Amino acid sequence: MKLTQELKGSSRDIKLLWASVFLRLLSYGFTNQVLTLFLSAIDLSEDQIGWFMSLTLVGDVVCSYILTWYADEWGRRTVLICGSIMMLLSGLVFSCSTNFYWLLIFAIFGVISPSSDEVGPFKSIEESMIAHLTPHNKRPEVYAIHAIMGTTGGALGALTCGSFLHLIKKFKWAKSDLQSYKAVFIVYAVIALGKMVIMLNLSKHTELDGHDPEDDDESQSLIDRPNTKGNLSSKTKVLLMKLLVIFMLDSLGYGFMTSGWVIYYYAKFFMMGSMALGTLFFSTQIVSASSSIPSSFLARYLGPVKAIISVQAPSAIFFMLIPLAENHLALSIVFLILYSATTAMDVTPRQILLTNIIRPQDLTKVMGTVNIGKTMARCIGPIFTGMLAQRMHLNWCYIISGSFVIAADCVLAFWFFHFDKKIKRQIT
Repeated sequence: MKLTQELKGSSRDIKLLWASVFLRLLSYGFTNQVLTLFLSAIDLSEDQIGWFMSLTLVGDVVCSYILTWYADEWGRRTVLICGSIMMLLSGLVFSCSTNFYWLLIFAIFGVISPSSDEVGPFKSIEESMIAHLTPHNKRPEVYAIHAIMGTTGGALGALTCGSFLHLIKKFKWAKSDLQSYKAVFIVYAVIALGKMVIMLNLSKHTELDGHDPEDDDESQSLIDRPNTKGNLSSKTKVLLMKLLVIFMLDSLGYGFMTSGWVIYYYAKFFMMGSMALGTLFFSTQIVSASSSIPSSFLARYLGPVKAIISVQAPSAIFFMLIPLAENHLALSIVFLILYSATTAMDVTPRQILLTNIIRPQDLTKVMGTVNIGKTMARCIGPIFTGMLAQRMHLNWCYIISGSFVIAADCVLAFWFFHFDKKIKRQIT
């Protein structure tokens, strides 16, 4: 099996990047279980929580823009090390402060995720490193493992957080729920320290060197690439604008119902405790991680664009069905699991699409800009989610979310369908 071969045979740097994404998503999954509950415990209203999440994402956009745009010049490893240090500091601040403004500042610069999803510059830089270190024909499996490691980390974070809070409550290690939530952020800081150690061990091969991939037939992208240094080519700019429209539509939808709000929904409407929530979201994340395994096959067999649409549209429909079962917990969980079984299957095809149509010199900037656009679009949703939640209409956000995702799929098919045949020839 190619996944097993790549798992064993990949370079030390690739394996360190897999460990990095595992720890990062572990920390996001860990804090995601308590973020909305923590903010509620410090007496923020639901609409204030929505604003906090949106402002955090706005700040992440600014930080991500600067760090990803200049990562190749400043040094990719340097940027990732500094990011890990800021994660460590943010965990410490959240563990000892309840001041809204301090929390907001460190949520932005320390990359506290308002959901268990990726925020900040890490994802773009790591994916660019992987593309730099991996030939085209091995990328489907390498990116699939990268996605599996991330979603597995998020799953373990959800489970361990639920268990951790259960133990604190059982043995009365904390005097209040707020103190329990603060303890979670101490663990977040410890995980960030482990991530920093990994970044320090990356080799110089992860940096963008002076080799021009245009001289290497295997590295050719699917667009003509004039010899521009430091600037995006005109064709890259056109592709980037189209990618931004698609991915921002998609993220606008997901922003209406981040996993933090989904947890809040189950805690409020079904009165689920911390252990039950941890177990539920561990299960959904494991299902999501498992779904990454066939994603590389789908990308090879269908082509990345068809693969994205074939899994993302059903995923959006399952998500929209969740609130229709608001009086039936078991049925609601079935829809949530079906959503989880399909939502991560588009990650690897997306990475294949981007890394095969964008020239290597532009890749970090393009992937960073795309992720910045996604984060910017995701800023909008939580504001309205908070307002709708305040008025007892949180279930509407599921419908809005799924509708935007389906719209993004339609635009993707219209603009990028013709790339599939060309990319399939490169990756097989």
